[in-house]
Amino acid sequence: MRKVTIAGFIFRVCSFLAFLFFAASCVDFNIRNLNSSGKNIICFGDSLTAGYGVEPNSSYPVILASLTSFNVINAGLSAEDTRGALRRLKTDVLDKEPVMVIVEFGGNDLLSKIPFEETVKNMQEIIDNIQESGAMAAVVDISVDLLMEEYGQAFRSLCRRKGAIFIRGVMDGIITDPSLKSDYLHPNSYGYRIMAHRIYRAVMPYLNRNLIARDIAAGRPR
Repeated sequence: MRKVTIAGFIFRVCSFLAFLFFAASCVDFNIRNLNSSGKNIICFGDSLTAGYGVEPNSSYPVILASLTSFNVINAGLSAEDTRGALRRLKTDVLDKEPVMVIVEFGGNDLLSKIPFEETVKNMQEIIDNIQESGAMAAVVDISVDLLMEEYGQAFRSLCRRKGAIFIRGVMDGIITDPSLKSDYLHPNSYGYRIMAHRIYRAVMPYLNRNLIARDIAAGRPR
């Protein structure tokens, strides 16, 4: 058996406490529904969520599922805009017992020339409905530099006002790198893996906080 010195033990304890402090410091306690009792993470979006251009098991929601203990449901639909999202929000998202909904829309609104103000209004309604159901809302920012910059700024402001998680820069370095794309817009399997890990890093502190709250409520020691 390997001997553990007092100094080594103290170092391990301090490292663990530092990790806990870092994880706690990443959590914005203004985020609504941190104590959500939902069961599933719902990835709600357009083709970037559906996994257009790759096999189903290479979509970002499937990769995300391998990184978290929560069940992940892919509710992505190619070519969808925020108008269509509102129409299926209840059946495809709210009725699925979400603990968190990761929302990714805007690209098709731009392509379909939906008025910018309407897109922001629709996103606000989506966030409101998610939060009223008791789930956390997280919004994926797909803007890159000047491309969709106005959308990214508006969604970030919206998240700040509504107590939703804003996941910035998810497409940075992907949209401009042909080796990470399957076509002019969509990632390939490598690009989707990068997306998944970026999204996971952003939501992980909140999911961990939720699990801690569940354990406390159930009387389970941490």
